[in-house]
Amino acid sequence: MTKTRTRALPDMRPALLTGALLIAALLLSACQERRSERVAFDGVFFRASSGKVDKEREQFEIGVSPVSASLEGAREAGRYEAVRYCIKQFGSSDIVWIEGPDAEDGRLRISGDKLLLRGTCTPA
Repeated sequence: MTKTRTRALPDMRPALLTGALLIAALLLSACQERRSERVAFDGVFFRASSGKVDKEREQFEIGVSPVSASLEGAREAGRYEAVRYCIKQFGSSDIVWIEGPDAEDGRLRISGDKLLLRGTCTPA
């Protein structure tokens, strides 16, 4: 019977685990908004999303939820998101509303628990 020599490799598991956890933490922190940058409206932190309509950058739609937490807060969160969108796209906060936050309560478009707003950015 012959003895075979095996070279002992250093145990890399702790280093790999530490590296994987570090990468996961970095990815998670990159995906989340920093709490200090979040803005509350009427005491509520709303989720707001914006996007162009029909491939036209100047036309946008905003979705704000949960509208059930505060209709007034959702209106202001939507206005805030619209201003952010137009500044990012065109460097201007001028907006012509199609379905805006200043509409009467019964005329606002609400789908489920989400307030939907539409407008057009007017570039400077």
